[in-house]
Amino acid sequence: MTRPGASPKTEQLTPGSGLSPSGSTPERVPGTAKCTGAEIVWDVLASEGVDVVFGYPGGAIMPIYDAMHQRSIRHVLVRHEQGAAHMADGYARASGKVGVCLATSGPGATNLVTGIATAMLDSSPIVCITGQVSSSLLGSDAFQEVDITGVTLPITKHNYLVTRAEDIAPTLREAFFIARSGRPGPVLVDITKDAQQATTDAALPPRPVLRSGYRPDLSPSEASLERAAELIAAAERPLIFCGHGIVKAEASALLMELVEKTGIPVASTLLGLGAFPALHPLSLGMMGMHGEAWVNNSIQESDLIIALGMRFDDRVTGNLKTFARKAKKIHAEIDPSEVNKNVTVDVALTGDLHKTLTGLLPRIQRRTCTRWVEHINSLKGTASVRDIQYMPHNGRLHAAHVIHDLWWLTQGKATMVTDVGQHQMWEAQYYRHERPRQLITSGGLGTMGFALPAAIGARFAKPEEEIWLVVGDGGFQMTASELSTCAQEGIKLNVAIINNGYLGLVRQLQQLFYDNRYSATPLHNPDFVKLAEAHGLMGLRVSRREEIPDAVAQARSSPGTTVIDFRVEQEDVVYPMVPAGADLDDMIRRPEPGNEAQGTRQWTSGAV
Repeated sequence: MTRPGASPKTEQLTPGSGLSPSGSTPERVPGTAKCTGAEIVWDVLASEGVDVVFGYPGGAIMPIYDAMHQRSIRHVLVRHEQGAAHMADGYARASGKVGVCLATSGPGATNLVTGIATAMLDSSPIVCITGQVSSSLLGSDAFQEVDITGVTLPITKHNYLVTRAEDIAPTLREAFFIARSGRPGPVLVDITKDAQQATTDAALPPRPVLRSGYRPDLSPSEASLERAAELIAAAERPLIFCGHGIVKAEASALLMELVEKTGIPVASTLLGLGAFPALHPLSLGMMGMHGEAWVNNSIQESDLIIALGMRFDDRVTGNLKTFARKAKKIHAEIDPSEVNKNVTVDVALTGDLHKTLTGLLPRIQRRTCTRWVEHINSLKGTASVRDIQYMPHNGRLHAAHVIHDLWWLTQGKATMVTDVGQHQMWEAQYYRHERPRQLITSGGLGTMGFALPAAIGARFAKPEEEIWLVVGDGGFQMTASELSTCAQEGIKLNVAIINNGYLGLVRQLQQLFYDNRYSATPLHNPDFVKLAEAHGLMGLRVSRREEIPDAVAQARSSPGTTVIDFRVEQEDVVYPMVPAGADLDDMIRRPEPGNEAQGTRQWTSGAV
């Protein structure tokens, strides 16, 4: 195949090419005349380097599934199409490659919607291929017909309806190009059944893809780079914001060079965790609604913010009217629509972060920020969110204990995948991420049910790495059926259920702002140990901190997926917390040392 940037060349594919009966891949045969549209789908996927797809068959996509036989691309049968989209997303986040999922028309396609929206808000490159009713039936309300391109228009980077076999290859080529280029995102390709069944020329279109009207400008201007360097040289209290764009641009090494050259401390967004190592002395930790208190205070005191690959979303800024009023702002961002959208900035560095930092670094003078860093350290006091790991526990089990001990027992080397809720924030606070793509979580959409299928996708991207899921008892049940996928595929995952018997983060809001009226948040859960065993997997239960090391050791040594039910304090609270709409430094803080357990409730035999 022709790699991007190489000379354009037409690829000729053998109809139905893939694995021969002997298991070897046959050579491409030039001059082949015809292929079905369904066969071309697989040929394009192979030429794009796809090694695994996640999907669920159905009537309108049956020709594509029928053409899958004797192909070298692995197919993972999910238990729900939402899981397929999350698996493709998890694969993309863990690998940096495009993830692929398949679904049939109607309910199959609409079940992808939540996963597509999740990928869109977190800029994750996935290609979703859906079957559609035959073109002659479009608009007739045929069985399982839904206008999925119309449904997904607001939550995809681009989408297509393909009604002719000859359009399948160029459309899929474009889909991969758009998904991975510029600011990455999801692309949906809806293919009618008759287009899948029809035959056409087997030649694939040339590379590189050239799409009229889509030319991302990936380089900032020289003038903006010079102005940014001037602001950095003049600042006395600068901060770097490390966002998800650092991971996407593979710019962590350049960020480290910038920090070591300037001595500027680094605060991270949730999705930026790991892009700058947590144990580095200039790493401040996470900012925002549940970020470190001293980080939020430092932001409000800073005189310059260098925002790298982040969106200034509401979970980071708090009240926009009072956000970092003393600070000038430099915003390096690949998507020009994000610049000056929420926060007005002084310098916009619009372009690919790798190119931006490469252009900026030679212009920056070597300096230090010693007095500023010392001041930030003085703000920490005794209220570190990590101090809970040392508090006397008397056998009681807090979620923070679980996350901290997981970090310690895995030596901080595991790939962590989280669901959404209290456990997600505790994981961000207590597991210290040291490398890019080590944390996989739903940030922008906040999708409960994300973790288990996303971890399955990450497993195929990282077959040799240790992977732990940290999930809440509520979100886990939304996609727990994918345990069957783990069993059928024979994959190894470690599932840590932070089980407090509530929809924890909603219950926390009810506790703090609704006078403890726990409306619709208590959960009657299944026995998670028996649920795991019903799938043929190992299930364990932990209710005391002393039991954590043995349970983790058993899970790590088991060849298959293991589920651990951690029965944690039921009415614990994530601290600190910036109430919605409040100033960033107006935080609800952790109680004084020794009082952390106040307001919590232990599991009892009659507990919810």
